[in-house]
Amino acid sequence: MKLVSIITPLYNCEHRLRKTVQSVIDQSYDNWELIIVDDCSTDNSLNVALELGRSDSRIVVYGLDENCGPAVARNYALSKASGNYIAFLDSDDVWYADKLSRQVNFIERTGCAFTYTSYLRVSDNNKNLGKVVAPESLTYNDLLKGCSIGCLTVMYDYQKVGLRKMPSILKRQDLGLWLDILRDIPEGLGISEVLAEYTVRRDSVSGNKLQAARYQWKLYREVEKLGFLVSCYYFFHYATSALVKRARPNR
Repeated sequence: MKLVSIITPLYNCEHRLRKTVQSVIDQSYDNWELIIVDDCSTDNSLNVALELGRSDSRIVVYGLDENCGPAVARNYALSKASGNYIAFLDSDDVWYADKLSRQVNFIERTGCAFTYTSYLRVSDNNKNLGKVVAPESLTYNDLLKGCSIGCLTVMYDYQKVGLRKMPSILKRQDLGLWLDILRDIPEGLGISEVLAEYTVRRDSVSGNKLQAARYQWKLYREVEKLGFLVSCYYFFHYATSALVKRARPNR
C-alpha cells in the first residue's frame, strides 16, 4: 500500500480544522501522512493542530516564521512530503471516506499521473451551493481556458511528476501548479464521483469574481508568460466558461 502525502496549509481555521482532519482520519485508505503548515495564524489554530498531531503520529505540524500566504505554506509542506502520491486538502474543507482509496485505485488502474474528482460546494453555514463535475480529461490548453479542478480533489503521482512548487502569487497558485504539471504530461483524468466538499468562505476569491478575474490575467501574463493577444484569447474562454458555470452550476 503506497503512502499518500496530504498537503494542508493552515491560517485562522481553529473552528473548522478538527472536522477537516477527522475526514482524513476516517479515510478507508489509511496509509497517509498529513502535513499541516501553519502560516502564522492569529487564533488558536496552531495549538489545535499540535493537539491533533499528538493524537495521531501520521499528522505532522510545522509553523512558518512569518505570514507568507498559502503558496509558501503548501510549498513548504511539499518539501517535507515523502509519499508516492501527493494530495491537497485545505483546513476548512472535507473529504468523503473513500476519497483516497478511490483515487489511488484509479491511478493504479489507469496509470494516469494526475487526477481530480467532482466535488460539492457548500457555504460556510453548510448550505449546498451545487456540484462541480470533473471533466473526463484535461490538457494544458484546456486548463488555460477555464479551471474546474478543485484543489482539494487533486492527487498526482510524485514518482512520475516529481517535486513541483506553486507559483508565489496570492491567488490561483493551485492552477499555476496544475498548468506546470500538465505542460509535461499528455492529460489529467477526472473521476465523476463527488468525493469532497469545498467551503466557499465569504472572503474567498471564489466569492469575488472580479478579484478572481484579475488573478487569472496575472497568471497568464506573469506566471505562464503568455503574450498579450494569446492571453486575451484564453481570458475570453475563461470569462465565457465562468458565465456558463454561473448559469448552470452543476455542469
